[in-house]
Amino acid sequence: MTRPASVADIRKSFLDFFASKGHTVVASSPLVPGNDPTLMFTNSGMVQFKDVFLGTDKRNYVRAASVQACLRAGGKHNDLENVGYTARHHTFFEMLGNWSFGDYFKRESLKWAWELLTEVYQLPKDKLLATVYAEDDEAYDIWTKEIGLPPERVIRIGDNKGGRYKSDNFWMMADTGPCGPCSEIFYDHGPHIPGGPPGSPDEDGDRFIEIWNNVFMQFNMHEDGSVTPLPAPCVDTGMGLERLAAILQHVHSNYEIDIFDALIKAAARETGTTDLTNPSLKVIADHIRATAFLISDGVIPSNEGRGYVQRRIVRRAIRHGYKLGQKGPFFHRLMPDLVRLMGEAYPNLAKQEQRITEVLKAEEERFYERSTSPTTCAASAMWAWTKPVSMPPWRPRRPRAARPASSRWTRRWNTPALATPLWATKSWKRPPGWWRCTSTAPRWQN
Repeated sequence: MTRPASVADIRKSFLDFFASKGHTVVASSPLVPGNDPTLMFTNSGMVQFKDVFLGTDKRNYVRAASVQACLRAGGKHNDLENVGYTARHHTFFEMLGNWSFGDYFKRESLKWAWELLTEVYQLPKDKLLATVYAEDDEAYDIWTKEIGLPPERVIRIGDNKGGRYKSDNFWMMADTGPCGPCSEIFYDHGPHIPGGPPGSPDEDGDRFIEIWNNVFMQFNMHEDGSVTPLPAPCVDTGMGLERLAAILQHVHSNYEIDIFDALIKAAARETGTTDLTNPSLKVIADHIRATAFLISDGVIPSNEGRGYVQRRIVRRAIRHGYKLGQKGPFFHRLMPDLVRLMGEAYPNLAKQEQRITEVLKAEEERFYERSTSPTTCAASAMWAWTKPVSMPPWRPRRPRAARPASSRWTRRWNTPALATPLWATKSWKRPPGWWRCTSTAPRWQN
C-alpha cells in the first residue's frame, strides 16, 4: 500500500478507512453553526453533532466520520494574531474525526486509531506515544496490553488545572453535562527539536506534537461537581489535517505542506515577492482560505458580528500585502488557486468561486478607496500638499499689578477660560479633519 502524502489523499484515505468500519461519511457543516447560538463559528468537528450528544436529536446512524472545516478567529477561540508567526496556528483548518453515538467505545476507537496511523499512514510505531487520564485504567490497559505500546510511552495525566476533573485529559462540553476522559496520541519529531513529553516542564516545546484526541464521553457532570455514568457512552475524536500532513510530508511547519506551499507561491506571485519565507505570505495564504469559506457560508464583510470578524481577516491580509509592496487589490486573485486545491473536497467552494471573488474584490476596492480619502487618512498623493496646521502663539498673562483694579483689561485677564492657551479653548476652532492631514501614509499603516 502506498502511503498517502498529499492533503487530498490524506483526507480521502481517512474517510475511506472509517467507511470500511461501518461509519457514515457526513459532509462538513457550515462555518456558521445552525444549532448553537453560543458559538460564533464552528471550531471543531463535534459541533454539528452536539444535539446528538445532548440527547435532543437523533440520527439514522450510530457511527459517523467527517472532515470538518473549522475557524478560530473570534470569541473564546481566537488564533488570528498568531497566524503567520508560529508553525501551527491557523484561522481556518480542517479537522478529521470519527464518532460513536452509543455504539462502540474505547477499545475500537483506540485500536482503529492505531491501525490507521501505523498501517494506512505508515507512521513509525516508535515515534508515537499516548496520554490517558490518570484514573482511566481501561484506556491504559488497552494501550499497553492489547495494542502493545510500551508502558513508558503511555503517560498518565492527572488533574493538572487546579481542580477535580480539571485536566488536559478530561474533556467537558460545559460546566455541566456530558464529559469524560480522553486519550491523546503524540508524534515525536526527534531530539533535534527542543521540547519534552506531555506532562513534563518542557511540554510546550515542538518536539512532541499532539495529532489525535480520542474523547470518551461516559459521564454526566452535575452542578456540585459530581459525575454519574451516561446510559449510552459516546466517542468523539479529532485529528488536525494540517498537522498530520506535516508529519507525512516530513516537514516541521504546517506552512510547508503542499497546500500551503502552493498558496504561498500564489501570494508571492500576486504581491511580487521573491522571499517565500516572509511571514506575510503565510498570513495571506491562511486568510484566503478563511475568507473564502466564510463567504461561501454566507458571511459578508460588515461592521458587526461575524461580518466584522470577516472584515478584520480580509483587511489583515490586505495590510500584509501592503507591507510586501502591493498597493492595490490583489487578494481576490488567489481564488482560482484555492479552488484548484480544495474545490473537489468542498464543491460549494467551487460553485461559488465567482461570487466569492466579486465580494473580495469589492471589499478590497472599498478599503483602498476609503484609505485614500481626505476625510479618513490623507493617503493619496493629491492630498500631499496639505500641511499641518500651525498653532497660534501662546501669549503669556500680563502682570496684574500693572493696571487698575477697575480696568477692563484686569477683568479680561482674570477670566478663568483665558488662563489657558487660546488655542486650547473652544474660542479657536481647528479646521475639520486637521489631524488626519498630517501624514501621507495610510493611518492603518502607522
